[in-house]
Amino acid sequence: MERKNVVSTNAPKPAVNTATDKSDGKAGSVFASIVIPVAIVVSFLIYMFILGNPANFEGGNPENHPLPGNYLGVVYKGGIIVPMLISLNLMVLVFAIERFLTISKAKGTKGIEQFVRTIRQKLNQKDINGAIAACDVQKGSVANVVKAGLGKYKEMELDRELPKDQKILAIQKEIEESTALELPMLEKNLVIISTIASISTLVGLIGTVLGMIKAFAALATAGSPDAVALANGISEALINTALGIIGSTLAIIAYNYFTSKIDALTYSIDEAGFSIIQTFAAEHDSVGNATHRPANV
Repeated sequence: MERKNVVSTNAPKPAVNTATDKSDGKAGSVFASIVIPVAIVVSFLIYMFILGNPANFEGGNPENHPLPGNYLGVVYKGGIIVPMLISLNLMVLVFAIERFLTISKAKGTKGIEQFVRTIRQKLNQKDINGAIAACDVQKGSVANVVKAGLGKYKEMELDRELPKDQKILAIQKEIEESTALELPMLEKNLVIISTIASISTLVGLIGTVLGMIKAFAALATAGSPDAVALANGISEALINTALGIIGSTLAIIAYNYFTSKIDALTYSIDEAGFSIIQTFAAEHDSVGNATHRPANV
């Protein structure tokens, strides 16, 4: 449907719960501001007291080689970049869980497909109140948008002054505004996941470069090369590369998964909104034809 110029109407505009939207935004920002420093602190504690536990190394000294088969000690040898990479991996896991819970809540109590079918059935039966009741049962972001559109539908039915085109525009505008309020909540913190997907590999490469510098420094030792320093340098390079790739992979998978879920929700909103507008247009046409039908002579 082509977008037309917004037409001002005398009909009262429904109140928008901006306070709730702002509180959701603040809650999301507070959550991110807490998770990031906590993940960094926890990662350094893991690095120092779990990975760096003397029991993981020969002679009980973290400066020595890790015990055979002890992977905690092996990861510890990755150097100071390791806790940074661990923190990035923790952030991905925490924000992925948070997004999963948020998007699951946005879907509502039942399946989206079933909910959209119910709304279309109610609209085909001209049961607007029943469709609104279904939104109250469903809850979630999709139901909120559909309920706003249905509320505007009922409001336009009572309006006897506006022409059909302006009524349809008013319903469409209400659905678009409601969608614009719901989508930011669904997409919040995805930018953090996408950022981690980009920088995790780069941070791992920093650790790789530092490890290779140590390895080449060991080779440059006068006389026989320092085998321990050479092994530690190579180990540090490989461990950082592995952790960086793991973090980036998890972040990419999470980001693509959640964006696909959000796209599915947006499609469901568009489908339900189209059904609302189509039903209103069809009903208005039928009323108009009945009103202007010439009387039999």
